[in-house]
Amino acid sequence: MSKNDLVVVTGAGGFIGGHLVRVLQERGHTKIRAVDVKPLAEWYQKTPGVENQVGDLALLEPCRKAAKDAAMIYNLAADMGGMGFIETHKAECMLSVLVSTHMLVAAKEAGVPRFFYSSSACVYNGDKQTDANVTALKEADAYPALP
Repeated sequence: MSKNDLVVVTGAGGFIGGHLVRVLQERGHTKIRAVDVKPLAEWYQKTPGVENQVGDLALLEPCRKAAKDAAMIYNLAADMGGMGFIETHKAECMLSVLVSTHMLVAAKEAGVPRFFYSSSACVYNGDKQTDANVTALKEADAYPALP
């Protein structure tokens, strides 16, 4: 992948996604598409010179629009907001699977060669996150699912 290939960041209106967009640009990527469901005025940060798209990635068509011509997709989009949000919005958080599924379908249809999916510490057992001696969580630590 070259610095001139299109890189897409979903969830780009959030804290981590917004910072990823900025870092990609700082590292020389010239074509970046930032996508989020939130209106642009509500994005955590916007990076000048980046193509910004607003779309509900729980729906397939906005995913297709986001994935078009991409060489790399960083899929950070999800409904989450920490344990308090998750505990009071369980159904909305479970529906984030639609974003992941539709982005994968759109990426496959568009022939995107590279796809990165990121989860969050919020999926890990809460007990694993209170031990000061745990330096990194791993996939096996997600079970039993006691977020």
